[in-house]
Amino acid sequence: MSWSKLKQQLESFLSPALVGRFEYRATSYRYLPDKAGLCYIAVDKKNVLNMSDATTSIRWYESELEIKNDSSIQIPIRNEEVEAVRKDTKGLVPEDRLVVIARGRKIGEYAKELMSAQSALSKSNFVVAANKFLSLSIEESLESNDILLNILALVDRRVGKKRILNMSDKIKLKHPAVQYFYELRLGTV
Repeated sequence: MSWSKLKQQLESFLSPALVGRFEYRATSYRYLPDKAGLCYIAVDKKNVLNMSDATTSIRWYESELEIKNDSSIQIPIRNEEVEAVRKDTKGLVPEDRLVVIARGRKIGEYAKELMSAQSALSKSNFVVAANKFLSLSIEESLESNDILLNILALVDRRVGKKRILNMSDKIKLKHPAVQYFYELRLGTV
């Protein structure tokens, strides 16, 4: 599918509150076939998410350690995760350390997911993700670990006010780019 047709279809699903504020942009290089094109998501005429560039206005992580040391990341720990640590350590670890170990494990997994997700952003991946989004249900796109699918679903008109308000806990576990677009959509509800 051509870029203009894909862009037109994506914009037809855009939430009415974001029409005129939200825009998909792409560049390509006709005479440089070895150079990949760039893709942007712009909000209020400002490039907010620049695929394949770490200089966007959204927090972009360069290492797992940055993610682990970021105090703004809040990872909720469930009782099952603490029990799994208790079982692994055979009950030899003090109770307060169990939560710390469980949080450390979960942050490690989260960091790996974020790093792999943000390393896959480019124009070609955007086109693949956009085509996938158009064929998936809105629920599958929201539950996906793919940053682009999450963003496309969050700005979709099929995601209503009630669903946006009910997903605040799940959004805390997503990439900062997804959190940004959630906040943007929450502000229009």
